[in-house]
Amino acid sequence: MNRTGVLFIGASGYISAAVLAGAASLKKGLCERTGMVTEAKEFSSLGLPEPEEMVFGGWDVRDATALQSAERFIKSVNLGEEVLSAIKAELADNQANFYRGYATNCGRAIESLARNAAPESHLKDQLRKLRSDIADFKKRNSVDEAVVINLASTEPPIEASGILSTPEGLLLAVDDDRKEMIRASTLYALAAVLEGCPYVNFTPSNGALVPGIVRLAEENAVPVMGNDGKTGETLVKSALVPMFVCRNLEVLSWEGFNMLGNMDGQVLDTPENRESKIISKDALLPKALGYTPHSRVHIHYVPSLDDQKTAWNFIHFKGFMGAKMTMQFVWQGFDSILAAPLVLDLARLSVLAKRRGEAGLMTHLASFFKAPLGVEAHCLHDQHRLLVEYANAASAERVAG
Repeated sequence: MNRTGVLFIGASGYISAAVLAGAASLKKGLCERTGMVTEAKEFSSLGLPEPEEMVFGGWDVRDATALQSAERFIKSVNLGEEVLSAIKAELADNQANFYRGYATNCGRAIESLARNAAPESHLKDQLRKLRSDIADFKKRNSVDEAVVINLASTEPPIEASGILSTPEGLLLAVDDDRKEMIRASTLYALAAVLEGCPYVNFTPSNGALVPGIVRLAEENAVPVMGNDGKTGETLVKSALVPMFVCRNLEVLSWEGFNMLGNMDGQVLDTPENRESKIISKDALLPKALGYTPHSRVHIHYVPSLDDQKTAWNFIHFKGFMGAKMTMQFVWQGFDSILAAPLVLDLARLSVLAKRRGEAGLMTHLASFFKAPLGVEAHCLHDQHRLLVEYANAASAERVAG
């Protein structure tokens, strides 16, 4: 039986902890697969890898162990001590698959947290080390396929054009140690592609999938996709916008206020990191509506919320005879609990894409992202249709083959 490995960038974070705890809980029969898109009937005949049988590992720049991270996560979402006790041994076993990560050119907010980062070195050496980590993980765990998923804290945006637009330029920047042009996320993605591992960017960090990486993935027959997992406020936006379009109601203003805690909120409290998130969250409306209403996304760090996230949206719109009306909604949830099943979905679907010989952007995964690359569909129902059509085609191909 083929074994699937999943390597997380940000392996000590809450989302990674939620995935590890969730997979272990599934294995022990402690929870169901609620929230996993790939449990729908369209995916039942695809032979997707089972979460209970996945092997997990990854990198982090902090010194927390897998067990410590899971303990913090389980406490934050009030899952109970009995859950931790039941999966403690399995979580401890994952620690052997944790590697020291890099915080190269990630901005001061992330670098200030990097107490356990690997020593700064030439970019070529960093890339070589990351590739060696992937090879070591696969060999020690007898893994046939490994997927790399970026769950790290949000980096500041970076200019992704010019030399980073081609594989040759990207590799030259690494060879020349151009640290001002390369972020850590770029190195992880490059290592994954060069090692033949599907790569998913679940963060807003645009350095993770610069054009040179995408082109290299196409050349090396490696599936990649991003950016920024769509779990809450933007998910609701992408479902609501079609209502205004279908009823020919004009959106005048759409204001979003986001409050969150945990490490993500702490990092986003820094303006340069917050800019990446705002760009990602604010891109949907003009693309989906076809025009640009007044819109601002506000992000506020509230330490006491821990893993909880609250988003309040105020929508001002115009109807018949110019009458102005409003709609408001509040979204509250646990950030990691919302993200974890989607991460498992993405791991499963990335392995499927690799087995099918696909290369470059997995555009059928658009519904999982706030700012999906290579896709013109921005409303949730259109994006989900892409996924269902893909699953149906893959199922028919599997039956015929």
